[in-house]
Amino acid sequence: MNKATRKAVIAGNWKMNKTPAETTALINEMKPLVAGADCDVVLCVPFVDIAAAVEAAKGSNIKIGAENVHFKASGAYTGEVSAEMLTACGVEYVVIGHSERRQYFGETDQTVNLRTLAALSAGLTAIVCVGETLEQRELGYTETLLKYQTKMALTNVSAEQLKNIIIAYEPVWAIGTGVTATAEQADEGNGFVREAIAEMFGKEVSETVTVQYGGSMNAKNADELLSKVNVDGGLIGGASLKAEDFSVIVKAASK
Repeated sequence: MNKATRKAVIAGNWKMNKTPAETTALINEMKPLVAGADCDVVLCVPFVDIAAAVEAAKGSNIKIGAENVHFKASGAYTGEVSAEMLTACGVEYVVIGHSERRQYFGETDQTVNLRTLAALSAGLTAIVCVGETLEQRELGYTETLLKYQTKMALTNVSAEQLKNIIIAYEPVWAIGTGVTATAEQADEGNGFVREAIAEMFGKEVSETVTVQYGGSMNAKNADELLSKVNVDGGLIGGASLKAEDFSVIVKAASK
């Protein structure tokens, strides 16, 4: 991390887990464990849990995010939720382009860009996910792919809007598999993302953008991963559903 030029952000991605009642209980358990953290703490929860999460997080340093957003403000899009709806519910962050959205629900680089622009227009901070599959890595396309996905996501984003962008590098081969990239691989991937931002906005601007690592960061490997210069935090899956584990990661990012 380089806290001199950018924020460290630890964001939990709950995926399809927890009822509203369970959400309240987990956040209440987390609050004293992450109080006073020297990093931003975010919990991105399922749509049905947002109201409970916002209420439970009141008065704490925990911010609430959503896990997806539609790119239109309204319309005949059954089952979708707009950026304006999220802000009205008290949401401040939103995950966009997670590999599971790309894999299972047809998300493309183009729709990631549209959702990002919609989120920014509504005043949300977008956590934009990029990452390669194992096959793509083995073929040597990691740098090319990460730079392409990053640039596609940031198309028509201004330098001013970039202040509300977080990029999360999540190697698809290390999500939910129990396999974690080495700290060196994480730093390299995040570095490719930062290089892409520099190519679009200049090196000085790129040094201000938070780039998270999102491939199975947990309580055991957080210290090593967060020690790398290009790893500015984490997008945390399974470990964000356990208050103690999540707090260990937050404390690692607070050093």
